[in-house]
Amino acid sequence: MDNLMHEIANCRLCADRFAQTQTQHSPRPVAWFSPKARILIAGQAPGMRVHQSGRPFTDPSGDRLRDWMGIGSDIFYDTSRIAIVPMAFCFPGYDAKGADLPPPAICAKTWRDRVLNTLPNIRLTLLVGGHAMKWHLGKTGVTDIVSNWNDHLPHVIPLPHPSWRNTAWIKKHPWFEADLLPALRSRVQEVLDDN
Repeated sequence: MDNLMHEIANCRLCADRFAQTQTQHSPRPVAWFSPKARILIAGQAPGMRVHQSGRPFTDPSGDRLRDWMGIGSDIFYDTSRIAIVPMAFCFPGYDAKGADLPPPAICAKTWRDRVLNTLPNIRLTLLVGGHAMKWHLGKTGVTDIVSNWNDHLPHVIPLPHPSWRNTAWIKKHPWFEADLLPALRSRVQEVLDDN
């Protein structure tokens, strides 16, 4: 486990790619997991704020995700409870319009199976965004997948990305806050309470 974390922390597979982005940044992998974790948050990739802090979801998206889950930072950042394993461990940079680039596929190909194999106690996986849904479910179409969230219970709950960019999507789909979020909070608490 320590060797794997060390390998991830020192990964430079995307150094040339990141140097050519608008931000011209260096890799800074952000890995947050331990074998004891019972909940897996499968996200997309860190944003710029996470790249700077070195801690996942230290941004408004993280605030929204913690609210959706009904937990505080103390539980969210407790690796004995929650593993945060995005599809790419590094901030991928911005495109010419200032939007986040997609997570480089080489990251998941290189690390994902190795990391997931170290997490034997996962009882609930939150698929946050389309990239995670495609990897874990083999499906695309966030709205269709999230609207059929019941099909994946009790072990998986798909979620849109908690970015402010999805605020219009959330307002357009009132069932998300009315039906899915209460079920999410209940399931998160059930998994956390079950020793």
